[in-house]
Amino acid sequence: MRRTFFAALLSGVACLTSLPAALAQTTAQPGAAAQTEEDPPALLVADKVFITPERVLIAEGNVEAYQGDVRLRARKVTFDRENGQLKIEGPIRLDQGGTSTILADAAELDKGLQNGLLISARMVFDQQVQLAAHQMTRVGGRYTQLYKTSATSCHVCEDGRPPLWQIRARKVTHDQLERQLYFEDAQFRILDVPVFYFPALRLPDPTLERATGFLVPSIRTTSQLETGVKVPYFFKLGDHRDLTLTPYLSPRTRTLEYRYRQAFKNGRIHIEGAHTRDDLQPGETRGYLFGRGWFNLKNDYRLTFDVKAASDDAYLADYGLPDFDRLRSEIALTRIKRDTAFRVGFIHYKSLRDSDNEGEFPARIFDVNYQRRFFPTTLGGEVRLGLTAHGHKRPSNEDLVGRDVARATVDAEWLRTWTFASGLRAEGEIGASVDGFRIRDDSTFPEETLRTTPRAAFTLRYPMIKRERTGATHYIEPIAQIGWTNVSDTDVPNDESNFVEFDQGNLLSLTRFPAEDKREDGATAVLGLNWARYDPRGWQAFATIGQVFRDTTDPSFSKSSGLGGHASDLLLAGQIKLDQGFGLTARGLLNSDFNFSKAELRGEWDAERGGLSGSYVWLGRDPAEDRDLAVSEIWLNGRYEVTENWTTRSDIRYDFKDSRPISAGFGLAYQNECVTVNLTVRRRYTSSSSIEPSTDFGFTVALTGYAVDSGQKKYRRTCS
Repeated sequence: MRRTFFAALLSGVACLTSLPAALAQTTAQPGAAAQTEEDPPALLVADKVFITPERVLIAEGNVEAYQGDVRLRARKVTFDRENGQLKIEGPIRLDQGGTSTILADAAELDKGLQNGLLISARMVFDQQVQLAAHQMTRVGGRYTQLYKTSATSCHVCEDGRPPLWQIRARKVTHDQLERQLYFEDAQFRILDVPVFYFPALRLPDPTLERATGFLVPSIRTTSQLETGVKVPYFFKLGDHRDLTLTPYLSPRTRTLEYRYRQAFKNGRIHIEGAHTRDDLQPGETRGYLFGRGWFNLKNDYRLTFDVKAASDDAYLADYGLPDFDRLRSEIALTRIKRDTAFRVGFIHYKSLRDSDNEGEFPARIFDVNYQRRFFPTTLGGEVRLGLTAHGHKRPSNEDLVGRDVARATVDAEWLRTWTFASGLRAEGEIGASVDGFRIRDDSTFPEETLRTTPRAAFTLRYPMIKRERTGATHYIEPIAQIGWTNVSDTDVPNDESNFVEFDQGNLLSLTRFPAEDKREDGATAVLGLNWARYDPRGWQAFATIGQVFRDTTDPSFSKSSGLGGHASDLLLAGQIKLDQGFGLTARGLLNSDFNFSKAELRGEWDAERGGLSGSYVWLGRDPAEDRDLAVSEIWLNGRYEVTENWTTRSDIRYDFKDSRPISAGFGLAYQNECVTVNLTVRRRYTSSSSIEPSTDFGFTVALTGYAVDSGQKKYRRTCS
């Protein structure tokens, strides 16, 4: 028979009463059943432990008792073995599994701590919510009943001042198995003023991570939809899936938002969307659907999908959702190994831009990529073999504007590196590619084209290091490259490589076009320099400068790409990082007139009480990239903790060319140990034929837990 908590203690202490400060652990007694994993050994620690002639065990002074995940601390414990009664004198603390704690002044319990009465008791869950009661009763070990109870997560001051919020109830029952709290005759009070009354109320205890019920409601006000309320309701459909439904009601919209999540043994799915009837487009059903997920299949294959759809161009902007210019949906199968890489994917695009013609826009795209590498011992170095297939189709079948293209590419290259005793490093590359094209609905190009492109490059690097007496280290690396390519046929359309980025990542590439439909042709030379500095005081700096020279110009490069002409624009890139949380990154293309055709600046500063991040971009006018006017925009995001409880956030996107903001937002949050209040205001200034400027107000109030003694920030209400 399984021994109870204090019966086990008594049998173990019987032979240890001579110890002045007892530490007693149960041992197997003659005739006693051996302990099992279900009956872990009991341990009692106290300043003084003795047994009276009447076989009553008494422990006094800093009493601590353990068994399994139960820990009891009290001033005095008296156990009468004959009647199985346990009397405990407080202050009492009973911890169960590290998630719930019971505090009381005095208690009378049975020998298994399953039934009994506690006086002036409090129950604390995971250091978040506490329930204080005049009387607490434990029934069967599963249920705990509290009478005349006050529940709150706010810090309760001893001077009698009421907490910010509390729930008062005539009776509260805690189901330890289901981890639920049942309130009877409950009142929700703010500063001790009754606000709501509930004859019966059920809430999950804070140790339950997922439970069916209402989530934090929010209020949203926009200039288009007026003031509305969102009240989300969470459905727990099992341990691995759930559903959230959120009605959104205002004078101008009736919307039901939804979110479904499910975890599988080998994957995850996440689906969200909304169904709407509103006054913005009367008589029409509006909505959106976003879904994403992944699955790990056999033989290291991985299936991923990301689906995005909207009923109309303006829906996402009208309802404060991510404001995409184009909706991109994709399903892909990948397999990545040490020496092989495989990926096949299908992509669908839907444009939300007024300027895009859907019939001329490549909506369906199919891609296959395979690459394998070898390390031959005879040649040395590395051999890479690649196979690529691509196809895209436009909805229109009209000649020229409805052009469809299919392409297949086979590529092979050999790479090898030599390092000499002087530190000079040489890199060689020899390769060739074969591209086959099939073109439909465009009479200006042949229907089928076969193109070959052999290539070769030789690169020299000379890395050098210098150390200063201060401990700082300088790294400098001059770079020189000679390259050659020969494209057999250039009479193919350019659908994928209209936008070219010239940066430090492709400075030494033999083709800087983003896709295989265009390739660079002719001989090139590259000169560059890498520099870095590492300071022992914690800051670092990096810089790259480079330029490309070619024997013949390539008209496929746009003006702002920086790669046109016999000499490219000068590439300048740098970064600096400080240990104070400051970082700055810059990149630009400087032309022969000492003007920037492209420039980008990004920075961030992060401190204990605030932070600031932002970016600035300058793009010169370039009709070849569908940019009739220059772009000069800045994005800024900031936060600042005004006090321990008050935090402000703001962001702005500003167009310097038009001298007007594009969007701006401001947020104010208050947080203490038991409540979080968020107020946000956002204004969108841009407009189009389907989208109007709008202002969005948001307001949420959430009841939170009080401070946890960890490395996290603490919010405690002062009682002084």
